[in-house]
Amino acid sequence: MAKAVKTNVLRHLDAAKIPYETREYPVDDDNFDGKLVAAKTGLDPAMIYKTLVLTGDKNSHLVCVIPVEEELDLKAVARAAGQKSVAMLHQKDLLPLTGYQRGGCSPIGMKKPFPTYIDRRAEGLARISVSAGVRGCQVILAPADLIRETGAQPADLCRTEA
Repeated sequence: MAKAVKTNVLRHLDAAKIPYETREYPVDDDNFDGKLVAAKTGLDPAMIYKTLVLTGDKNSHLVCVIPVEEELDLKAVARAAGQKSVAMLHQKDLLPLTGYQRGGCSPIGMKKPFPTYIDRRAEGLARISVSAGVRGCQVILAPADLIRETGAQPADLCRTEA
């Protein structure tokens, strides 16, 4: 039997005594789609959240945690973060800044803490799933625990249909 993955994220949660479970899945290097993660893990897509890193106009970085099926609203993020504008971080800068690769970025255990915002809908869920810090592994925990561990501020972050 394969040895269970133990990532920096899981070590952080263990140290904070936060209960969690993990779900491992086979990785497709050509497809980073969250819906595929849902299918491979058997999790409800509504509980799977992705972690996005952005740069603000004040030359600062911030993290957003949103449902995998949603798109980020950059204007809403800028409002929530008190910035004039925000932009997605260039992919080449993700690993040096956070310690995580694309498809395995987690809001927990980055190289240094950044202001973090989580889509407000997460508060209504019993459990939420985010990357465990590597591609192929999700960590499932209570949204309140994720918010407390990351210092995330709930906000409306996603595009809404007009």
